[in-house]
Amino acid sequence: MTRYIAAYDTESPRCIKGVREIVRVHRKYSMPATFFITGTTAEGNPGEYRELFDDPLFEVASHTYSHKMLRDNPFCGPAQPPEGIREQILRGTEVVEKVFRRDCLGLRPGCSFEFGLKGAPEVLAVVQEAGLKYVSSMAWGKDYSLPAPLNQPFRYEEDGYPEIWEIPCHGWHENLLKNHNKWGPRRITLWPPEMPDAIPPDFLKTPEEEFAVNKVFLDKAKRDELAFVSLIWHPWSLYAFDPDMRMLELTFAYVQSMGLKTTTYSEFCGELNAAK
Repeated sequence: MTRYIAAYDTESPRCIKGVREIVRVHRKYSMPATFFITGTTAEGNPGEYRELFDDPLFEVASHTYSHKMLRDNPFCGPAQPPEGIREQILRGTEVVEKVFRRDCLGLRPGCSFEFGLKGAPEVLAVVQEAGLKYVSSMAWGKDYSLPAPLNQPFRYEEDGYPEIWEIPCHGWHENLLKNHNKWGPRRITLWPPEMPDAIPPDFLKTPEEEFAVNKVFLDKAKRDELAFVSLIWHPWSLYAFDPDMRMLELTFAYVQSMGLKTTTYSEFCGELNAAK
């Protein structure tokens, strides 16, 4: 059965308004979610975030300490030096566990990468040192294009870390679909595109247009009987575009009508380990 995982990169003080509304919709639909939160964001408002996420529906995982790069990224900048990488992973994990009083099992790096952490054993060594069970670090298509394809989980065996899972994420970094980063038009899709029906003709204008893009990935994941699908969402951007969270309502209702299994990244990681 195909699983659907709602997940949010919670990365700045601007996220709190969006998180309040996101949590409301999740509770309405009894929909699980994983919130990847930066350490600085959690430290900036620990009490309210702890209260919002104090629900068995929600997993809290790390989005690094302060969203600095673990590898070179052509859009987001160069990697931190080794000591900076250690701070991003170890301190980010420590803050999640301290603020939310629960184990932190996963990491999504800031911006993420075309090949995830393949070929970066020095980064994976710190991931293992932190006690993390999975990373979600593959979030781009070929040549750092979008949308990210429906890549499925794998273990980092070739890099010497077979106990660490990569559980990628899919589709668009939705903030870029709305020009919220103020990049303007630029080269970001492949030609010819691998999923032309997932590339809108212009920046999105309505929640219904965003749902139509989401639906392409949900339909394909179920049709191809993939293990899971998870889209790339940011609370600050979702709220700026759609403060009533109409897109979430449309997406969650559709997921439930499809009969997809809803879960979190950590629960899915547990299923993968059980099936090894």
